[in-house]
Amino acid sequence: MSGLFFIRSAGEGDLAAVSKIIEACEPRAPRSVQNLKADLKRPDSEFVVADDGRQLGGMGYAAMAKEETGVVILHRLHVSGNLTGQGIGRDIFAELETCFPDAKRMRVEVEKADEASQGFFTSLGFAEIGWAKQGSDRPHDAEVAILEKSLVF
Repeated sequence: MSGLFFIRSAGEGDLAAVSKIIEACEPRAPRSVQNLKADLKRPDSEFVVADDGRQLGGMGYAAMAKEETGVVILHRLHVSGNLTGQGIGRDIFAELETCFPDAKRMRVEVEKADEASQGFFTSLGFAEIGWAKQGSDRPHDAEVAILEKSLVF
């Protein structure tokens, strides 16, 4: 049984555990601790974890788009497999969507074959705006759905 998870900013001490969460959720696109350190230090970004005091149950990372004003890119949102379905992903997203006051839209890329993730993001208010042959965050060739959500309330 898991405890109550709190969403907080990630620190360097979290990165080994975060790397394991990413590798378990997305084995074809792992992130090294060194790469995660660069993400952690990137300006105009937010890197959060779900922590119950004993373990990290998930992570999220988003950053303002460099090429497009007013758009924040949700690069990663992962929940440890044994903890899915408990609202941790929704809590991580709820934190991230409030961290970018200048953003008008949030965008995420999801592999077309991953219907569960597409359904999750649709339930959060995202809508498909297109698709691409290869996602910007993926080192392998993948067909991805591009989803967006308005952040103007």
